[in-house]
Amino acid sequence: MTPTAPTKDRPWALISDLHSNREALEAVFRDIAEQGAGDILCLGDVVGYGPDPEACVDLVMEKCRLTLKGNHDAALIEGEERFNPYARDAIRWTRRRLKPGWFKSSKNRERWEWLRNLPLQHKEQDLLFVHGSPRDPLNEYIYPGDVLFNAEGKLAEIFRAVPHVLFVGHTHHPMVLSSRLASFTPVEGRDRIVLGADRYIVNVGSVGQPRDGDPRACYVLFDGEEVRYRRIPYDIDAVARKIDRIPELDAVLGQRLHEGL
Repeated sequence: MTPTAPTKDRPWALISDLHSNREALEAVFRDIAEQGAGDILCLGDVVGYGPDPEACVDLVMEKCRLTLKGNHDAALIEGEERFNPYARDAIRWTRRRLKPGWFKSSKNRERWEWLRNLPLQHKEQDLLFVHGSPRDPLNEYIYPGDVLFNAEGKLAEIFRAVPHVLFVGHTHHPMVLSSRLASFTPVEGRDRIVLGADRYIVNVGSVGQPRDGDPRACYVLFDGEEVRYRRIPYDIDAVARKIDRIPELDAVLGQRLHEGL
């Protein structure tokens, strides 16, 4: 896909942490179309936790101009030893679904090779995109609380790698953090922020498994100047029922979707 610059009429849509949640992803893609967005960029974790890895991979391959590798995407190929039991079992089940084999379709190999070859980071002009952080694209978390708990050294090092705006996912917590260490957390009625001359870290939230107490899918629209958060309801019950029918996926993975935790 040919890149197009973000504008007020055709903003970019930034999504992350889909986690095999087809219902959430389809709802977000519908909203992206209704908002008139141009390019769609995915910051990783297409798979993991949820019941529909094939459908989510296919949708992202079709619709996203750029997709980065998240830690769950990497664990699918490289191993899941660092994961908690819920995540580990989900990745092992997902691997059995997606890994190519003699009796599987050529589509499996296409999905597998696509996931295996996803880049760790991407830069366009003064924008940088990673899943976790520039210091560790797969695994480092950047939280709003880093400002409060003596993490200035960590943040100073990260901000040195930020040209103007760094877009990340990974934490499942939407936020904007400026190089002056001022943080913005979107809430209902206060869901947008105009970016100035500072440098910024923008966490776009999670489509498939929000953890900020709001169970609705979350993504970002970016017009080159303003970041706007979108919260999209979807059929959580349908996803939870699918998870319940898969013995390898713990029921807690569906239950916590209702709580956004």
